[in-house]
Amino acid sequence: MVTEIKAPLIEEKNKIPASEEALLVEQQEEDAAIERRTKDAKKTQSRIKARSRTTVLSKIRAAARKQGMGKTAIIEAEGREISYQELLRGAYALGSAFARVTKKKENVGVLLPTAAGAVISFLALHAYGRTPALLNFTAGRRNLESAIETAELKIIITAHKFIEQANLEELVEHLSGKAKILYLEDIRESLSKRDKIRAVIGAKFPFFVSTGGSPESTGVILFTSGTEGSPKGVVLSQQNLVANVEQIRGHVQLEPNDIVFNPLPIFHSYGLTAGTLFPLMDNKILVPYPSPLHVKIVPEVVRKTKSTIMFATDTFLQRYLKNARDGALSSLRYAVCGAEHVRDETRALARQRFGFMVLEGYGVTEAAPVLAANQPGDIRPGTVGKMLPGIEAKLEAVEGMDQGGRLFVRGPNVMQGYLLADKPGQLIQPNDGWHDTGDIVTIDGGGYISIRGRVKRFAKLGGEMVSLAVVENCAGVVWPDYLHAAVTLPDDKKGEQIVLMTECPDPERSLLLSWAQSHGVAELAVPKKIFSIDAIPILGTGKVDYLTLTQMAKEALAPKEG
Repeated sequence: MVTEIKAPLIEEKNKIPASEEALLVEQQEEDAAIERRTKDAKKTQSRIKARSRTTVLSKIRAAARKQGMGKTAIIEAEGREISYQELLRGAYALGSAFARVTKKKENVGVLLPTAAGAVISFLALHAYGRTPALLNFTAGRRNLESAIETAELKIIITAHKFIEQANLEELVEHLSGKAKILYLEDIRESLSKRDKIRAVIGAKFPFFVSTGGSPESTGVILFTSGTEGSPKGVVLSQQNLVANVEQIRGHVQLEPNDIVFNPLPIFHSYGLTAGTLFPLMDNKILVPYPSPLHVKIVPEVVRKTKSTIMFATDTFLQRYLKNARDGALSSLRYAVCGAEHVRDETRALARQRFGFMVLEGYGVTEAAPVLAANQPGDIRPGTVGKMLPGIEAKLEAVEGMDQGGRLFVRGPNVMQGYLLADKPGQLIQPNDGWHDTGDIVTIDGGGYISIRGRVKRFAKLGGEMVSLAVVENCAGVVWPDYLHAAVTLPDDKKGEQIVLMTECPDPERSLLLSWAQSHGVAELAVPKKIFSIDAIPILGTGKVDYLTLTQMAKEALAPKEG
């Protein structure tokens, strides 16, 4: 049988040009490697599933018992330390108060920044079987209204101090017409003796006081950005969250005394799972910080707390590096960046000025979120490292692209499903457990993943697919001191055109074209239209706000009156 299959291939071999034959062999090798990794992933899945057959709160209690209830779990920005015992007692006391005004399995909105109060509130809802729906307070009124309706929220938890400092009074007043607003300060003042007794008992013997969920129960509802329509609710189970933490732990081992600094918002899955739950479950001290936008303050808090690991995005990290005083970030060993491509200049600046390395990761909210990451000692610039253990991957061919494909993933971390604005309360589950990431990737024989871009972040020009990420990367090399972002707009002749928006005050297209020609980049990737703007708009998650940027590009291209 083997001979019969091979013989025709040998006969046809000489008819294939050498270059095409090499590509064919390379593709066959990559396909075989993917098949091997898929088999390995299936074997690993059972082990990950077994470890994650628990709840978020149970996993954190286990971490507390392992290191001792008195061990520091959280250090706040101002220096106050919170032990595991205080964290758990706070969760059971607050949860008892929440239980009086909510129903079991009810979705409860949380409108809070990344801080101890938000972590305790999150765990408090878990303690008594409620589901936290984390709201993006930077998303705007329309998207927040949609999120409230999609998740059928009747109550939103926030804090007077946060609303005042963030100047959100008008927004909250408007939202109060959609849901009841509860303030943490008021709830804490009204804690009863019964709540405080439950706090003490719950931290040690939770089964006596609480009715927490199961591994299959919903652990959190997060929301997509809404840049492609109304925000979708992403429903992640308790097991999804714990499984992703287990996958991270199995992929990247930290030092016992590492201190994790997280300025990313918890309403973003990266800031929640990797930046918050991972250190708490892995016995690493967590330093939460309420805003990634404080580019001068963040480095000083890192210095003061002696943090060794930072979670960030490339955009935020680069701003910290440029605004930090000498030595402010020198305690860091690694910065782990996700949500967007890490630029070479970011890696170089981190290494040369402060002596730490940048690990690039990749994930999607629907996968809780981490799918792949570079590992300490195995950093491959240009890739996001290897897939985390227990995740299956498959690639679907994309018209107009000769390498890579559209990435689909399956594993214990993949969501329960979507909640849609036009179908509140109805869970739309992934097809046979597979989630379509919408990203175009290549996976080499060693398992290293390179992100080519999102399906919707390619332009089709002259029949060829041009990655907007490549356009942005080229601009980043030519003008490394500025941010750049590319968008597509309709074109009467070619169907689409690429427009580059940049913070560079004097961007000469000739420089970009010359660099592209000398480095083998197709001229199609050099936009005809380049506009200088004061600042690239950034979402609260650290990603570029392409919706706003596209509107800015339209206005820049519009004929000027007079």
